[in-house]
Amino acid sequence: MPTSVRLDRQMEQLIARLSRATRRTKSQVIRDAIGKLAREQEASRSLARSPYDALKHLIGVAHGGPDDLSVRTGDQFRRLLRQRRGAA
Repeated sequence: MPTSVRLDRQMEQLIARLSRATRRTKSQVIRDAIGKLAREQEASRSLARSPYDALKHLIGVAHGGPDDLSVRTGDQFRRLLRQRRGAA
């Protein structure tokens, strides 16, 4: 199926050089370039993962520290404010 593509002079010269260097037609050089781009796009889509997928191997790995850190945050903050007020 014929398709027309407009190229600037530099791109036309590049394709002509690649064609001569690889002994392929200009059409084949263009088809190969488009095919490579399409394969790279598909590969990058298949590698795209959610943030959860990227980090799920780390979930539950770290252990330590008190279990009630989020519960005692307010108490610790009040204690810090009292210390600063007393030091001033």
